[in-house]
Amino acid sequence: MSQPNAAPASASPPQPPSQPPSGPPSGPPPSAPAPLEGGQLVLATIAVALATFMNVLDTSIANVAIPTISGNLGVSVDEGTWVITVFAAANAVSIPLTGWLTQRIGQVKLFVGAILSFVLASWLCGIAPTLPILLLARVFQGAVAGPLIPLSQAILLGSYPKEKASTALALWAMTATVGPIAGPALGGWITDSYSWSWIFYINIPVGLFAAGVTWMIYRTRETPTRKPPIDVIGLGLLITWVASLQIMLDKGKDLDWFSSPVITVLGLVALISFAFFLVWELTEAHPIVDLRLFAQRNFLGGTVAISVAYGVFFGNLVLLPQWMQEYLNYRSVDAGLVTAPLGVFAVILAPVLGKVLPRSDARIISTFAFVGFAVVFYMRSKYVIEIDTWHLVIPTLLQGIPMALFFVPLTAIILSGQPQSKIPAAAGLSNFVRVFCGAVGTSIAGTAWNNRTILHHARLTEQASVNNPAFAQQIDATQTLLHMDAPSARALFDFTVNTQAAMMGLNDIFFVSAVIFLLIIPLIWITRPVKGGGADAAGAH
Repeated sequence: MSQPNAAPASASPPQPPSQPPSGPPSGPPPSAPAPLEGGQLVLATIAVALATFMNVLDTSIANVAIPTISGNLGVSVDEGTWVITVFAAANAVSIPLTGWLTQRIGQVKLFVGAILSFVLASWLCGIAPTLPILLLARVFQGAVAGPLIPLSQAILLGSYPKEKASTALALWAMTATVGPIAGPALGGWITDSYSWSWIFYINIPVGLFAAGVTWMIYRTRETPTRKPPIDVIGLGLLITWVASLQIMLDKGKDLDWFSSPVITVLGLVALISFAFFLVWELTEAHPIVDLRLFAQRNFLGGTVAISVAYGVFFGNLVLLPQWMQEYLNYRSVDAGLVTAPLGVFAVILAPVLGKVLPRSDARIISTFAFVGFAVVFYMRSKYVIEIDTWHLVIPTLLQGIPMALFFVPLTAIILSGQPQSKIPAAAGLSNFVRVFCGAVGTSIAGTAWNNRTILHHARLTEQASVNNPAFAQQIDATQTLLHMDAPSARALFDFTVNTQAAMMGLNDIFFVSAVIFLLIIPLIWITRPVKGGGADAAGAH
């Protein structure tokens, strides 16, 4: 196998049909349209960016609305979190289909069709009267959103000249990072001011505009199509192991994990179907997921690094507003506003990174990003229950710096050396792993927080017995000082212990998150040096 970063030299043996030879030095191959220019390029970038923003926004906009949605639909908060995880799981399953669908339908038709389907799904989410119907709509929404992220990367790379590939990736990363950041603030404001349904309705005008402009500009730039066979068995195995694993992670806490036969069966189904999936996809002539991409060092290291990091980041992004609402009595909009400053540096630094990256080693920038994440999570591990809003905002604001340095360099590493025909498949597979890790990270973070909270609660109440003179004296003092009866004093004590235990459990999650970011840095350095901010990734222009 040729090295991912190796540029084509002089004459070489004929390439296999799946990887057409590079075009002549004087210009792109005839099948590749010339890059866009001027106002058309600006408008196209805005349209594609809005489609990306709409998608990634919906991964987090429901975070702060979960308590409200759960209350309105008459379910528990734990059940309400399925609104987040089923979207992520369905999205993860559909992303690997991007390469196959692109070959059959065409890049532009698929992208526009996915946007319009997303608009329809958003409307269905908004009108859902019960949780099961809402979850079905969210599954549909996550499934049709699958092609949006990988195709947005491929379309932008095809719209810019090769030397401007870093700028294209920087603009894409700006929308990809701002979406999860703006989601909680926007979702909180909409939930408090109007109705939770409007967190879905806002996608309708945005999606219609993005679809219309994209079709207007790109309809004459459609990619060639063919009809490759569908890997039905591979798709079935993919759905089976992803769904089984996600349900196991979501319901494990409620069913006491492997003491439950249901969880045990789900775990076995996930494990066996995943093993069969690996064997089948590596031997299938037309796999639904091209796992052979992992044979490339840059794709392997970059994908694993960005996926684990995103899983940790997104899991914490879900927990933070939930903790603020449940234990600090923040309103939805206030919890969202605390997370909003994350976007300040992410927006400011993304264009700067687009200019710096072509002259830098992407691995060094990614390392700085991971160290920055570790510092931020370590700062959060020192939170106390008396914390004020300003000390909640400072780490969030600083986190925008590693966010800006996160997506672009790792995306450049992942896509480096891929021919244009392989970019949708490579972007699709890397995004599948990343989004799936986000869903898994959310489930693991929630379960870990619950378990650590129970542990700390047990330790804090070891001496809280009516037979303990010190405890009885404390209750008596509380009654005297606050003029309350004994049951009220004990209820106040229990509330204080619950709040403290939850804080200590969350601090544990933050500390472990900081350690994980440091531990995955070596993954970046197993890759080969990448300069040019993804120019290699656009090498087929």
